[in-house]
This record gives sequence, C-alpha cells and structure tokens, in this order.
Amino acid sequence: MVVGPHSSGDGFVTLHDGTVRWGRYGAAGVLVRHRDPDGTTAFFVAQRSRFTHQGGTWALPGGALNRDEDPLEGALREFEEEIGIALGHHDVVLVHEDDHGGWSYWTLLVDVPGRFEPPAQLGWETAAARWVPAEELAGLDLFSALRSTMENLGIL
Repeated sequence: MVVGPHSSGDGFVTLHDGTVRWGRYGAAGVLVRHRDPDGTTAFFVAQRSRFTHQGGTWALPGGALNRDEDPLEGALREFEEEIGIALGHHDVVLVHEDDHGGWSYWTLLVDVPGRFEPPAQLGWETAAARWVPAEELAGLDLFSALRSTMENLGIL
C-alpha cells in the first residue's frame, strides 16, 4: 500500500483529556500466540527501542493506522513492517478496542500454527523480539497499555 502525505496516520494527537497519543487515526498492534500440543502457550513480543516512548519495555509490534485502513489491515501491515512476517487474516481470533474517547488502540490476537524465528535485523523502533512463555509475561517490564489490555483480556 502506498500512503500519500495526507493519508499517513503518523503523528501525535491530543485527546479531550489532554493526553497525547501516537496515530492520527488511531493505532493497532498484533499479539501473536502459539499453543504447543503439550499445552504450552507462548506469545511473541517486541522490546521497544530507547528511541521510542517507554523505551526498553516489551510491547506489541504495531503502530499508527493510516486514514483509509481498518484496524485489521493496519495491525497486520505494521507487524509485517516491523517484524518482516506476513500474518494471514484467517489467523485472527480476537479484536479488542481500547477506546480513549475518540481515539482507539486495537489489539488483534492472532494464533499461529508454529513459532517463527524472530528477525535477525530489526528496525529502529525495536530493540529485541522473542517468544515468551505465557507464565513469564507478567514478569516482563511490559508497556503500560499492553499490561492493562492483557489484564482486561484475562491473559495476565
């Protein structure tokens, strides 16, 4: 998808309550989950680089939605841009909206049949990426909004 200068969602917005968010049209990210046949569950997370808000914390690959994107398209595009792996629409099992009064962050929960290798090369936004067993998630220094979403979804 080619994004023109007026359709890009990159940019900060100030909400009615005075808080500032990234993504002129909202934002979205992908929480990737894999369940092994033995019952072990792991999630794929990315550590935010020091050049980003709350750098050093673990979060979802994701980012700003473009003007004409729905949350599914935007989240999958952002995942592919940041991680280099294209995920299929058919793998999405849950879409969660965190509405902040006119601005929303959408979390897509995606089940994958196997664990893929984290990329060897990462962009400037990401310091590291890895699979984390579900029981270890709560012990990570999670991006604050991700921790809240995972608690709301019953993952933590």
